[in-house]
This record gives sequence, C-alpha cells and structure tokens, in this order.
Amino acid sequence: MEYEISPNKKLILKQGDITEMKVDAIVNAANEHLQHGGGVAAAIARKGGKVIWEESEKIGYVPTGSAAVTNAGNLPCKYVIHAVGPIWRGGKNNEASLLASAIKKSLLEATKLNLKSIAFPAISTGIFGYPVKEAAEVMLSTAINYLKSTGTSLEEVYFVLYDNKTFQIFQEVLKELIEGGKANDG
Repeated sequence: MEYEISPNKKLILKQGDITEMKVDAIVNAANEHLQHGGGVAAAIARKGGKVIWEESEKIGYVPTGSAAVTNAGNLPCKYVIHAVGPIWRGGKNNEASLLASAIKKSLLEATKLNLKSIAFPAISTGIFGYPVKEAAEVMLSTAINYLKSTGTSLEEVYFVLYDNKTFQIFQEVLKELIEGGKANDG
C-alpha cells in the first residue's frame, strides 16, 4: 500500500524482511544499551555483521525515545538507525510520546545524512509489548506529519512488517488516517 504525501514524498507499507530492503537506511527496534539480543535487532546485527556490534558498543547508551546511527555492514543499505521505543506499561506512562519521539528522531537522523529512503519495522511491538494498532497509529501519523511539515531529503518512508497480521493492521490504520483526515493535518 502506498500513500502519496506530495509529488516527491511517499509512505509505503510492505510485508517482508527489513534486512533485505535496498534503501538508504533501515531502522532497528533497539533497546537502550544497543544489545541486539532478539527479534528485529538480532536479525539486523546478525546479517549486518560485526561492524554494527562494534559501533553499537562505542555508542553505548541511547535513551528511550531517541535514535543513534551506525554503518550497515553487510546489509544492502548504507546505515542502520537504532530507534529506542518504549516498553508498554498500559499506555499511561508516556508511551505514545516516547514512540513518536523515537520515530521523529530517526527521521531527523536520516535527514541530517541527506538520505532519500528509510524503512521502519513495527517498533516496540515485539518483546516490548506495545499493541500493534496503537503503535501503528503513532508511527504512521508521526511519519506523515514529519514528511508534510519539514524540508526533509526523504522521499520514501517504508514500514516493513514481517508478518501478515501486523501488515494488515498497519494497512487498516493507514486507511483510517487517510479517510479520517488525520493524515492531512500536518
């Protein structure tokens, strides 16, 4: 599914493996200590190789709601942006603003690097327990608003969802945002 924000800016939903994306940067669903032990983080670090581990270790700590950049090693992209989303604690502990911040800071890092394309996974929805629908609402609206309201170099923002259920939920949420006009109030 593709949503054209302006003639040169698109948001694209895709089902697949983020580690195979031929984009300028992929986003890793990281933890604060950049220890890539499970899920998307482990897959990215394993395929990217030791440069990701070494650079992550040098960075050390990234607070929740922030992002840091490493080279991509053996991956088909140039960079990995490590976004630290929140652990779900029932939705009453600033989770939405922390997730929005992690997305926005990832987009800002991509803009600083003058990148044209970036791919996100469903951040915080794995072992961090964030409900997929709520995460999709935050992630998609943050990306759309960023693309509409900034002079970013980004032209394509992908959300690459590994399983069909998550992909379908993101599709439904994007349709709701477009139809409800929330995607249009930059």
